Amino acid sequence: MLTSSEPCLLFDIDGTLVDTDKVHIVAFNEILSRFGINVDEETYRHRISGRMNNDVLADLLPHVSVSDHIKIGQEKEALFRSMVGYMEPLAGLMDLLDWADAAGLRYAAVTNAPKENAELVLKSLQATKRFSAVILSDELDHAKPHPLPYLTGLSRLDGDVTRSVAFEDSKSGVTSASAAGLGVIGLTTSLDGATLQSFGAHLTAPDYHDEELRRFIKDRTGKH
Repeated sequence: MLTSSEPCLLFDIDGTLVDTDKVHIVAFNEILSRFGINVDEETYRHRISGRMNNDVLADLLPHVSVSDHIKIGQEKEALFRSMVGYMEPLAGLMDLLDWADAAGLRYAAVTNAPKENAELVLKSLQATKRFSAVILSDELDHAKPHPLPYLTGLSRLDGDVTRSVAFEDSKSGVTSASAAGLGVIGLTTSLDGATLQSFGAHLTAPDYHDEELRRFIKDRTGKH
């Protein structure tokens, strides 16, 4: 028996479920200091946030081999995981998930982060079993900013793209979700609202308590 598509919610992880930027910056600096590179907040926001490590390291360390990029990226992520403890959810997130559960809305995580990082964040939030799927870009043919990660998330949840919403905080993430045809909310944890809107966010908000954000979700999904 065929079932009709339903609205769903699709969440990026870093900067969207939790604000991990500061820890990522420290980890990058510890690893890249041996190459004489310093990563400040501006560099992180515009050259690192939302991108795959291989692309970041090809940009920052063009003289280093691809095989070394992979090793350096793995070392950095292992360091990041060793540095984080309890992670505070972005304000209003858990209330939103409770509302989604009550409304019968399924949701998934869609991320360019490694599997181990995604699992660590969801475990810290005690939300592993709440998410219906976790879409990992490194298991797909294309990562964000390509739309494939979000199209895959929609497919996994049998989501109706015209009634579904994505939550993002980076250029690559907003570009990916927008290209997939989703309603896109940009969280201003990393970038300002004007920048996120220039890449396709329909609206921006500082966190999930924002009243305009809540209205957008209800109007888009038809759930009230």
